Amino acid sequence: MFAAEIRAGSDAARVDWRSDYDALTYDVCQVPDDVRAGVLSWLEHFSLNFGAFDFAVTPAGDWVMFECNPSGEWSWIQNKTGLPIATRIADLLAEGRP
Repeated sequence: MFAAEIRAGSDAARVDWRSDYDALTYDVCQVPDDVRAGVLSWLEHFSLNFGAFDFAVTPAGDWVMFECNPSGEWSWIQNKTGLPIATRIADLLAEGRP
């Protein structure tokens, strides 16, 4: 499981992070155990090997899920963070996983 946080550095980006790409910073982050368990349960329930999940983290630290994109774009976040997403997907395919 790979997770990254996007931090908005302008008022416009706080409303919609896509409105001001230059004001964004990206960091790798850890997924809390309960969120990890929920994501894995979601993937299993829908028979998915992959999902690009969108969350917000409240000031109190609560993770709020917006959606799961079962074929979501991930290369841009890999490029911003260095997370080895493509390598792991290739590994899964090489293992013969559908």
